[in-house]
Amino acid sequence: MEVLPPESEDRKDEFARLLAYILDDLIPIPGTKYRIGLDPLIGLIPGLGDTSTAAFSSLILVHALRAGVPRVVLVRMAFNILINSILGALPGVGDLFSAWFKSNQQNYRLLKRHSARARVSTTSDWIFLILLVAVVLAVALTMALAIGYLAYQMVSVLFGWS
Repeated sequence: MEVLPPESEDRKDEFARLLAYILDDLIPIPGTKYRIGLDPLIGLIPGLGDTSTAAFSSLILVHALRAGVPRVVLVRMAFNILINSILGALPGVGDLFSAWFKSNQQNYRLLKRHSARARVSTTSDWIFLILLVAVVLAVALTMALAIGYLAYQMVSVLFGWS
């Protein structure tokens, strides 16, 4: 049986770092120092965009729990995702907000700062996280459905559908 060396902290956090980078900083804007990620681009898809990016962002929450981040920090991370999802759902302006707010990079910095004081995750931590992620996804899905319904109503009025 081969014994593998323990993962370094940097290797453990690589997934969260990479996900935050892809969602918030993947694409440089030519002629500027600014970068955007897939979050605001996927958010352009009405309804599904912000819901799917909230689901991807929640993976950083799961990683943070596994890294032993305190619950209060998990709540702060969830609020970052909710703010990004709710305001990001606003047509046009919301995607600009998502590009500026960079909730995933904020959450990655929180993960790095608080995983140094890590503790072992308990069953109640996992239950807490599952409920937290369910709330985040429920809010994002509700926003997506509301925007889809409003868009359908507007199209119905414009084209005289009954």
